[in-house]
Amino acid sequence: MRRPLHPRSPEWFTADESALNVALVYPMQGPAGILGPACGTCARLAAEEINQAGGVLGRELRLLEVDGGARPEKVAEEVGALVATGVVHGVTGWHISSVRQAVAPRVAHRVPYVYTALYEGGERTDGVFMTSETPDWQLRPAMHLLAGARRTRRWFVVGNDYVWPRRTARAARRYAQAPRGGRVCGEAYLPLGTEDFADVLRRIEHTEADGVLMLLVGSDAVRFNRAFAANGLDRRCLRLSTLMDENMLMASGPEATGNLFSTAGFFSSLANQDTLDFHGRYAGRFGLEAPAPGSLGESCYEGVLLLATLIERARTLDVSAISAAAENVSYEGPRGLLHLRDRHVRQRIYLAEADGPDFNVLAQLPSPHDLS
Repeated sequence: MRRPLHPRSPEWFTADESALNVALVYPMQGPAGILGPACGTCARLAAEEINQAGGVLGRELRLLEVDGGARPEKVAEEVGALVATGVVHGVTGWHISSVRQAVAPRVAHRVPYVYTALYEGGERTDGVFMTSETPDWQLRPAMHLLAGARRTRRWFVVGNDYVWPRRTARAARRYAQAPRGGRVCGEAYLPLGTEDFADVLRRIEHTEADGVLMLLVGSDAVRFNRAFAANGLDRRCLRLSTLMDENMLMASGPEATGNLFSTAGFFSSLANQDTLDFHGRYAGRFGLEAPAPGSLGESCYEGVLLLATLIERARTLDVSAISAAAENVSYEGPRGLLHLRDRHVRQRIYLAEADGPDFNVLAQLPSPHDLS
């Protein structure tokens, strides 16, 4: 007897006219796997709300979940096959840049692809749209503010060894120099899944850095936070991360997150009406024990919402038509009313400081155009 199909298994999806199938690519394993539960629940909430409102072009939106924590080539092969066979009509989700770089060429010109992770900038593949932060808008204003408020001048960069940390560090070297004469005094790039940070911590101590730019993913950042605090470095220099959410804070533990700052377009502790409404719907659907919907998980809600908005605005699944209509697209979500410009969502970005298992939002950051 054949066992019943799981409602998110590939066999359950068909290329018929009654549904619009979307590949939701998020990590279910590896260092970023700690973020996966929040990514999945946030995306499912968006899909359910869209369907309750009538779907997309009158069709039910269905999510086919793909493990974005596997090797980039494997993820690209799986997503490419789903697109080539017509099983899915779009792609979205949070996954690291090396996965995006493998997936984008496989889906270009075929289906729209909404990438929800903060990234290094510069993506120009046809049909790819970005919902999250880039260094010019996220990191540069934060370093500028900390240079003034905390006199942070000497930065040490610790990142995983792939395109996002290396490209972001390249930008950080420029940001540190102006306008206050700072510099990046050291860099270290480690494989995904690193557990021993002893050598890196010694290097940080010897350079006398007063700021550490953390470009580590998921559980790697958690282990680094613990080692950093255990060595007493949290009392000497601050940490700034552009990839740190409440789930990672809780996993690190409050004793490991002193003097830790993060910058993002969404924090769960923001007390505006859009955020409060989102939390109410999320808790009502998944309960109070659900994964914390921090900035990284919430981005997947945004990704599903933007993908549906793009298709609805163009009134077609044709990628060229969607791209042509994209500059007129706006949508309202947990981050407020947002507009698409040059295929990137423009949004407010905040600087926050870790406070136990949560973040205390300190300031909205200026846009890079407003910096002297």
